[in-house]
Amino acid sequence: MWHRFVTLLNDIKIRNKLLLSFLLAALLPVLLVGGYLTAEMRQMAFNNAMEQASTNVDRIKKRTEEVIRVSLDISYRLSNDARLKKLANRHYESVYDVVEAYREYPDMREYLRLYKEISNIRLYTDNATLLNNWELINASDEIKDSDWYRHALKHESLVSWRYIEDERDHKKYLSLVRTIELESLKKYGVLVLNVNANMLNSILNQETFDTMIVDDQDNIVAANRDDWKDKKLTDLSLDRNMMTKRSGTFEATLNGVPSKVLIDELKPVSSENGVRIISVFSIGSIVKEPNKIIRLALTVIVISIILAFLLIYGVSSLFSRRMLRLSRHINRVGLGDFDTTLQIDGKDEIGLLSRQFNSMVRNIHDLMEEVTVSNERNRLLEKKQSEIRFKMLASQINPHFLFNALESIRMEAHMQGQTEIARIVRLLGKMMRNNLEVGNSKIPLKQELEMVHCYLEIQRFRYEDRLRYEFQVDPDLEALYVPPLIIQPLVENAVVHGLDNTAEGAAVKVRIQRKNNAAEFTITDNGIGITEEKMDKIMRTLEDTEEREGERIGLRNVHVRLKLTYGEPCGLSIHSRPGSGTAISFAIPMEGG
Repeated sequence: MWHRFVTLLNDIKIRNKLLLSFLLAALLPVLLVGGYLTAEMRQMAFNNAMEQASTNVDRIKKRTEEVIRVSLDISYRLSNDARLKKLANRHYESVYDVVEAYREYPDMREYLRLYKEISNIRLYTDNATLLNNWELINASDEIKDSDWYRHALKHESLVSWRYIEDERDHKKYLSLVRTIELESLKKYGVLVLNVNANMLNSILNQETFDTMIVDDQDNIVAANRDDWKDKKLTDLSLDRNMMTKRSGTFEATLNGVPSKVLIDELKPVSSENGVRIISVFSIGSIVKEPNKIIRLALTVIVISIILAFLLIYGVSSLFSRRMLRLSRHINRVGLGDFDTTLQIDGKDEIGLLSRQFNSMVRNIHDLMEEVTVSNERNRLLEKKQSEIRFKMLASQINPHFLFNALESIRMEAHMQGQTEIARIVRLLGKMMRNNLEVGNSKIPLKQELEMVHCYLEIQRFRYEDRLRYEFQVDPDLEALYVPPLIIQPLVENAVVHGLDNTAEGAAVKVRIQRKNNAAEFTITDNGIGITEEKMDKIMRTLEDTEEREGERIGLRNVHVRLKLTYGEPCGLSIHSRPGSGTAISFAIPMEGG
């Protein structure tokens, strides 16, 4: 599996690899972190909203309790007020008596003046002599048939909270309803204290979330939204199961909007029922600010990713183009074009690779030129060697016949006591045999010197005391391999020019010494020397590219073969002045053994 993945990855272009790496290394972590932070931020917003809503509900509960506690306190005072009971039970003879009685009992009016938490105080009794335009009201049949009135008489000792309409201003209030025992006649009156709705609404208006106060009949007694006032919970399209909940946090849909609902119950002391404080906030409003921040963050992230993508795309394209240029030049070199030069700027790995590529191409080009030159040199050398063999064999009709004849002559001379003649004939045969066996391969210097020695001894036999020769050879150089017939032509030339000095004869000196890492060869004679004009002609002949027909094997052949074998600097050097003899020298590098 891993191998297949690596193979697939290797088949993808470098630019696409960089883009894929960017997506995996940058985009994926950003998405993961962004998603995690978004979820955490939303959850944090929910938690903060719930905490704030819970705090708000607690505050509303405390302030509402403070407001309705005033009604409780006043109801306890009035329920124990003997003067009020006497006022409610008295049978009045005239309106004047009623007015006088009300005037002598100003407590209710004082309560209304001192406590803004209550709007009205009503005491309903069964006393037909009372006037209904004061706080004490003779209960009508409609009042007696009302649910709240009958419920109050049925539960004598408990306080009940009802959302009822005041009979005078025809406005609905959250009202405290309880019975009051009037004297000892087992006669009861119903006390109603209307809580100030404006104060309740002002408490709710200070809150940011939609909040309402609901009685146990699902009537909305106060709210900070005008469209909720004087309505029931059923009008708000809330879940019916929600209406039965007394406290807790719930999720609901309000008018088609997903919302959170926080409910807390307020049940005053000695009350049979209470009210619920309900705070509603839409989920959209909770996450509005976080969503705004998230959208801003996502915008910045998207712009950053796009810019980063464009940047990595540009860098990868630049990288890919440079690699493609390198690939095209490699293909050109593969097709044999070694004159190409790759120009890639930069000091990075690709720039370094391009410079190394140029260096490699130059080295290959130089190497191929060297190989071409070496092959041409070997071809010419083989040609020269072939020419030597051809010219030496051209005059041979039957080599075996000649060697056999020379051997017969040597034996006859030896039998006749002519040992010197026999020795010379033996040297001549040895020399001719060696010349005939010359090939293209190099031979030890010792073998070449033996051939030179044979030649000089034969010439010395001819010229007797007119020829003298001397060898100065470093013994360590005798194992050095040299081209064949590289010294003998030079010695022959020295003998010929030395014999031009007829008075003293020829004196030839062969000196071979080691100098640094090369073997230096010098062949000198005591001839008449070479004039400047003749020296120029000889040098032109040495450097002539074409060999003239009929030219003997001599200096030019040796000069050309030395340069072909060892390079241009290894050719012959000739030093001569008229009357001072001639010195021919060359140097070859140490090799072979």
